[in-house]
Amino acid sequence: MSDVKGPPAIPMLDLAAQYGSIQQELRAAVEAVFARGQFILGPEVAAFEAEISKVCGTAYGVGVASGTDALILALHAAGVARDDEVIVPAFTYIATADSVSLLGAIPVFCDVQADTFTLDVAQLEQRITRRTKAIVPVHLFGQAADMDGILRVARTARLVVIEDAAQAIGAVYRGQPVGSLGDCACLSFYPTKNLGAAGDAGMIVTSSPDMAARLRSLRAHGTTQHKYLSEEQGWNSRLDELQAAILRVKLRHLEDWTAARQAHAARYDQALAPVRGVTRPGVGPGRTHVYHQYTIRVAERERVQRFLAGQGISSTVYYPVPLHLQPMYAHLRYEPGSVPQTERAALEVLSLPLYPELKSEQIDRVAAGVAGALRG
Repeated sequence: MSDVKGPPAIPMLDLAAQYGSIQQELRAAVEAVFARGQFILGPEVAAFEAEISKVCGTAYGVGVASGTDALILALHAAGVARDDEVIVPAFTYIATADSVSLLGAIPVFCDVQADTFTLDVAQLEQRITRRTKAIVPVHLFGQAADMDGILRVARTARLVVIEDAAQAIGAVYRGQPVGSLGDCACLSFYPTKNLGAAGDAGMIVTSSPDMAARLRSLRAHGTTQHKYLSEEQGWNSRLDELQAAILRVKLRHLEDWTAARQAHAARYDQALAPVRGVTRPGVGPGRTHVYHQYTIRVAERERVQRFLAGQGISSTVYYPVPLHLQPMYAHLRYEPGSVPQTERAALEVLSLPLYPELKSEQIDRVAAGVAGALRG
C-alpha cells in the first residue's frame, strides 16, 4: 500500500481558520459578558443594533433570535396575516417562504433572472392579486435584487417590500447599502454567513420608528412599557448578549473579509473564463457582490461535483429543489415548468469554496478541477 498522500482537502468554509485569526478578541468579548452577568438585551445587543444599522444605512436595528424569526416578525409587523399573499422568489432557501406560511399567509412563487438568480421584475405584476400584501426580494448569494424595478411595482400596487438580506450584508445597490432599500430588511447571522455568530442570530433593520417599536414589542411577548404586561401576542425571540458580543468583534473585520471574498471571486473569474461549459456568476448593473457564495452554472453538474470530490474539493448545490416543487407546497398545485428559470438553475448551479482565508493556490486547484471534470 502506498503511503503517498494527496493534497489537503479544500472545504466549502473554514470557520476554524477564522477563529484562529481573531480568537483573542473573541475570548475577551465573551469573558466581558460573563463578568458583567447580563445575558439578555444588554449593552452588547444595543451597541450591535446601532452598528448594524449604520452598516445598512437605516435608523434602527432590532436583534432577534434568528434570520427566520426576523422574517416572521417583519412580515407580522407589516400587517401580513392569514390568507394574505406574499410574493417570493421560487429559487432561494425554504425559510423565505416558510416564514410566510407560519403566519397563515400564502407564498406566491415568482421566477428569477438567469444571470443574478434574483427576482424577475418582469413577472411581478402578473403575480399580484387583490390579496397580495407584500413582496420579499431575496438578495441571493451576495448581491441585491433589481430593487428599482421591484420598488416601482410595489409602490404602484401599495405593497410592503421586505428585503431578505440574509446573504448580502455589506452589498450595495446603486450607491445604497442593502437593507436601506425596502420598508425593512431581514438579516441572518447563522454561522456560515459572511458575518456569522456562534449559533443562531438575526436582525431586522428599518428607518421607520413605528415599525422598530412594534418589532421590539413582538420579540418580547408583545410587551412595551412593562415586562409583565403584554399588549398583543408576541414571540420570545431575542438576540442574546453573548452572540452580540461575538458579532461585534467579527463586524470589525467584515470589510476586510468582504474585500478578500471579492478578490477570490475575481481570481475564480479569471481562471474559469476560458473553461467551456461554465457560466460564471453574473453581477447586475449598479450592484456590488459580496459573494456569500461563488455559484457557477454547469450542465453536467453531477459529473463535475463527483470529480471535485475525488480531488478532495468540496462543493455544494444551493438549491436543488425549487420552493414551488417542495412537498410542503404541493397543495398550491404548481406544475413543473411553471417557473422555468428557477427549475433550470436548480439543475445547473454549483457553489465552489469561497471564504476569506482561502489561498490563491487553493482557488487555482478548484478551478483546475472544474476544468478537468469538463474535459473528462
